[in-house]
Amino acid sequence: MTISVTPMDRSELGRVRILPDAGLGALHTDRGNLPLDRLDVQAAISGLVARTTVTTEYVNAHDTPLEATYIFPLPDRAAVTGMTMTADGRTVEAELQERARAREHYDQAIQAGQRASIAEEERPDVFTMRVGNIRPGERVTIALSLVGPLPWEDGAATFRFPLVVAPRYVPGAPLPGPAVGSGQAQDTDAVPDASRITPPVLLPGFPNPLRLSIGVDIDPAGLALGEVRSSLHTVTGEGGRVQIAPGERADRDFILRLPYAGDGSGAVCVADPDADAGEGTYQVVLVPPDVTAAGRAKDVVLLLDRSGSMGGWKMVAARRAAARVVDTLTGADRFAVLTFDHQVDRPDELGTGLSEATDRNRFRAVEHLSRADARGGTELLTPLREGLSLLADSGARERVLVLVTDGQVGNEDQILAELTPLIGATRVHTVGIDRAVNAGFLGRLAALGAGRCELVESEDRLDEAMAQIHRRIAAPVLTDVTITAAEFSVATDTPRTVFPGVPLVALGRYTGVARGTLTVRGRTPDEEEFVREIPVRDSAERAITQQWARARLRELEDRYLTGRHELEQTIVATSLRYGVLCRFTAYVAVDSRVVTENGQVRRVTQPVESPSGWDMFDAPAAPGITLAAMAAPVAPPAAAPRSGGFAPVRASAMRSGPRPFAQVPAGLAGAAGKLAAPGSSPLTVADLTAIVAVEAERLRAAEGWPARERRDLLADLASRLGALLEGRDDAELKALRHLVDRLRADGSLPEKWALARETLAAFAPAPQRKAFWKR
Repeated sequence: MTISVTPMDRSELGRVRILPDAGLGALHTDRGNLPLDRLDVQAAISGLVARTTVTTEYVNAHDTPLEATYIFPLPDRAAVTGMTMTADGRTVEAELQERARAREHYDQAIQAGQRASIAEEERPDVFTMRVGNIRPGERVTIALSLVGPLPWEDGAATFRFPLVVAPRYVPGAPLPGPAVGSGQAQDTDAVPDASRITPPVLLPGFPNPLRLSIGVDIDPAGLALGEVRSSLHTVTGEGGRVQIAPGERADRDFILRLPYAGDGSGAVCVADPDADAGEGTYQVVLVPPDVTAAGRAKDVVLLLDRSGSMGGWKMVAARRAAARVVDTLTGADRFAVLTFDHQVDRPDELGTGLSEATDRNRFRAVEHLSRADARGGTELLTPLREGLSLLADSGARERVLVLVTDGQVGNEDQILAELTPLIGATRVHTVGIDRAVNAGFLGRLAALGAGRCELVESEDRLDEAMAQIHRRIAAPVLTDVTITAAEFSVATDTPRTVFPGVPLVALGRYTGVARGTLTVRGRTPDEEEFVREIPVRDSAERAITQQWARARLRELEDRYLTGRHELEQTIVATSLRYGVLCRFTAYVAVDSRVVTENGQVRRVTQPVESPSGWDMFDAPAAPGITLAAMAAPVAPPAAAPRSGGFAPVRASAMRSGPRPFAQVPAGLAGAAGKLAAPGSSPLTVADLTAIVAVEAERLRAAEGWPARERRDLLADLASRLGALLEGRDDAELKALRHLVDRLRADGSLPEKWALARETLAAFAPAPQRKAFWKR
């Protein structure tokens, strides 16, 4: 098979100019740059699945034993399923352990003079590797095994592999005590693990610090493959192999777009290795129907990031993207535009609320966007709160929030925890603009708001990406999508939404003997029922189970951040059972041989490239100066803690600072401040009564809504109550649990509506609702 590859954008491929004596010199010796010498990425794509091996090679040019720390990115949806350590002709297979135990195991090995390595997850797409007791002149190789899905939208699949962790804005007050990591930023109350996600940055002009190689073997798996597009210079080989050209730098994401032709719909079931268990994982892929929905009046809030990291081409692209969103509004819509850095600005003469989308108002908004320049820090939480507040009283109108940003913030966990109870029925779309975008955070935020995330890595791809986001701002093609089976049992899942051009890809668990068909049900924009029977085929593809486990772990971790700390053991058990790394576990490899004495090592943290296209790094700097990540003040590098539990969360700091409110509907978001915030303990029945009072009022206010809006409201209600009640068996909550089950099951809208009104009214009587509003 012959693969044709076209560069995505020639302007992207310009190399950083070499400046005499510019950049860092502190880690450059006559033996080379330290400590990472080689980064090799080898991927095998089969249809919509990518198996990847990431190999890092560390070298010790010191005269004493070395411990190297490397903060690096991986694809946010990929599951890390294995690790090996090779040195001096010996290969050690790593073991997946609970994180505190793995750290203790690693520390003991280092003290005993044994060679060891540990890999830990800090964010869904940011990881830390430590390799200790590397002897002088020795090389140690670490190989990570990954498996992950390829997103498929508008006829093309995308393989994205990030190569650099870009600097992130770190808000909050500095925390006392030693840092939890060896990065450049100081830990704060908003980002308790800032020192674990901020590696030192090489300034422009520093010689290429490592040997980078990337190779991808492409097997379309029966689908017709068109012309492949690449973000880096590539050369093609026989058998569908693509490799990057020598000399590339690890300063941006590597992206391949693979246009597939044909209908990839199908259902696969993978039984667990223990056949007697009668359990397994299913995957359903459904190409959505070509449905053109009538436009519905919308309330749209557009948030444009104008912080310092958005300088250069990113600011130009972001302004164009935001203006395109404004231009697509009609006279029936209302909108607001907010530009933000460390403060929030609005267009002149449009006021602080939603404005009618008249020609004059849209012109004022676009004029305001055209004047936006990069400046300041990325205070993202405040504009998101304001945007959701503006949409709180939208009634039956479609609520849409569009965020245009690079997402380079360190307080992702804080943002997601505080926004979870506020989003409700608002659909959140994110547009990530960067060559090293924070895809993990933007994807999680869009998923939380049942929206889509579009990534733009160059101005040339902006028009294509915005055409896609415009289609998805409109009504989805299918709502309330569920999956059932007649001949075996399928685990109940939250109803899904399908957007134009985006296939449904659903993973879940089943029990019994998988045979027959899986049934996909949903509703079209015209309130007609959609039903599709998809035949099931058996498979031994373990990657499907691993991908489900990765998605399940991320879902559980997001719930943990909202105060559900009792889920920690469930997360650990899921990670260990399926052999997939998460933030509560770690891979640790220890060589049984003692290779050094006295346990004393020299610690070095690997500096990373300055991201391509970041204007803030263009000016040359004095030799030997490190540019810290965007945070203040900067703490000196410190060794990572050698014991303890889940350091990135720093539970004591998280619980003493701001905590998320209990879940309330976005339509009444202003009332959120009246509810008690859950800490590490579950919500009390009194807390739930207050929340149900809000839900009951919202249901009462929606009596006159069209059938489609009321059905969406009930689906949102089932999702919110289900999250709050998970794991609760209180007798007082039996009626609410029954309501959630009935709302998720088949049934007519009048029947479900009546049951919801009756159950909520009984649980939160009118006097309690009135008392709530008087608080």
